Amino acid sequence: MCGIVGYIGPRAAQQVVLDGLRRLEYRGYDSAGIAVVADGALTVRKRAGKLANLEKVLDESPLPDAHIGIGHTRWATHGQPNDVNAHPHTGATRRIALVHNGIIENFADLRLRIEADNHELTSETDTEIVAHLLELQVRSGIDLTTAMQRVCQQLEGAFTLVAIDNADPETVVAARRNSPLVVGLGDGENFLGSDVAAFIEFTREALELGQDQIVVMTREAVQVTDFAGSPVEARRFHVDWDLSAAEKDGYDWFMRKEIFEQPHAVADSLLGRRDAEGRLQLDEMRLADEELRDIDKIIIIACGTSFYAGMVAKYAIEHWTRTPVEVELASEFRYRDPIIDSTTLVVAISQSGETADTLQAIMHARAQRAKVLAICNTNGASIPRESDAVIYTHAGPEIGVASTKGLLTQLVACYLLALYIAQVKGTRYGDEIEDIMAQLEAMPDHIRTVLDGAEQVYELARAHVGTRSVLFLGRHAGYPVALEGALKLKELAYIHAEGFAAGELKHGPIALIEDGLPVLCVVPPRGRDHLHEKMLSGIQEVRARGARTICLAEAGDTSIEPYADHLIRLPKVPVLLQPLVACVPLQLFACELATAMGHDVDQPRNLAKSVTVE
Repeated sequence: MCGIVGYIGPRAAQQVVLDGLRRLEYRGYDSAGIAVVADGALTVRKRAGKLANLEKVLDESPLPDAHIGIGHTRWATHGQPNDVNAHPHTGATRRIALVHNGIIENFADLRLRIEADNHELTSETDTEIVAHLLELQVRSGIDLTTAMQRVCQQLEGAFTLVAIDNADPETVVAARRNSPLVVGLGDGENFLGSDVAAFIEFTREALELGQDQIVVMTREAVQVTDFAGSPVEARRFHVDWDLSAAEKDGYDWFMRKEIFEQPHAVADSLLGRRDAEGRLQLDEMRLADEELRDIDKIIIIACGTSFYAGMVAKYAIEHWTRTPVEVELASEFRYRDPIIDSTTLVVAISQSGETADTLQAIMHARAQRAKVLAICNTNGASIPRESDAVIYTHAGPEIGVASTKGLLTQLVACYLLALYIAQVKGTRYGDEIEDIMAQLEAMPDHIRTVLDGAEQVYELARAHVGTRSVLFLGRHAGYPVALEGALKLKELAYIHAEGFAAGELKHGPIALIEDGLPVLCVVPPRGRDHLHEKMLSGIQEVRARGARTICLAEAGDTSIEPYADHLIRLPKVPVLLQPLVACVPLQLFACELATAMGHDVDQPRNLAKSVTVE
């Protein structure tokens, strides 16, 4: 949510910033802007709508040649998405330009103070107030760095701030609290970005910033302090993917490309997980075995698609470790006064590692002495840094707003966590863990098999262009798959879609069934706890009331054939691992249906890739 780019160096700042903003479009936004300093003057251009609107203005009225600049793509929180509210914002005399991600929670009080001093504010944003506060400071004679330190001490909330000063054209200053910001380290040039995609074309060397830190960036140096001005040692890291990973490679959508990258992503997420003796080892498992053995309850917190990965994890962890698991929406977790202590393990799942609700939830958990483990795709993000341990998913960049390979690699990480705890607690023998790992390592080939049948799914999707409602049914680990399938249709096709546990149909939702209603049914593999037979009963119930059934069932299952109007075959896999293959046709269905309806698949309306405000 919101893209931020900053640059100082020998290149044309306008082009570097615009290219960075273009690579951050996937985050979701509704306006864009850029500011540069040249010849002691500050120049700002900004427009509502897509980046193309800003580029049109720049073509008509080019910026002066400059080597320092900042840019922003805004997702509206305070004030409508229009030209005036777009970033960058300036102070009263247009000396300072500022871009901002996050929310200033005490902005109303600060606004009253500013207006009492006869400052005229032109926008409805909380950001403009910070620009005025910064400008007041530098006009008093102090430098921009000290001004940023002083202003940040007055602010409440979560924010990233990046500012330039026309009186100091050799410095970019930025601040971070609970909102993403990374530094790209170049040779005689340096970069800032909401994530590394902003500067990956130019450098793969980066610095991660901690909470309540300020970075001062010139062409030759980067210095980091805390809000009080004390020097801080920032951690340097190398980005293990390059620009080609963030290109479409001939696909019409990033999402479709990422769906087809899933076999490789799942294989990568499994690499290096066992030592020479075959025992599981995880990325940054900074929790000792003794600490894990003392855990008597696990709480999984997540949002959106990651929440459904957590639901699948509950089945696996409880089955393999006999440890009770709760799955919570991160946005609700800390408001219900959860019962947690030092024997609780909180597992936070977040693709970006910057999800504000999840970040606040883990801070609450740590304050209650719980252990926290993050499952994340982004090295150096806030959530891994605030956690006791991390399992990185190694999915590579995911540009499409609707998560695909992010979900599957999160599922792999959840399975690995479950098996690791089983190994530590001794609830599964080594050969049992070995068998399950072998099954997981076969998953990339199974996913390729599903993708080989993509055209059948596409034809089904195109046949449903006029559909206004779709239901999804599942049982056991197939229930979260049903919820995820419904979410994908809501996100991309903007139609009513709901997922249900099939056994709940007769307790109310069956009233929704009418002639011709499409119902996608995730059929469990045969042979466990009568799940398969119970699911067939649910399918017969909806079919008897006129529903058109689209059934996902394992290869060789002939018992489903009389009850399926359309049948999509899945490879034979264990019931706990079926989500890894069952999610894929639902991703393909949603992607193709949205395409046929003429929607922007990569950037659905009103959505942002990383939700960095509560």
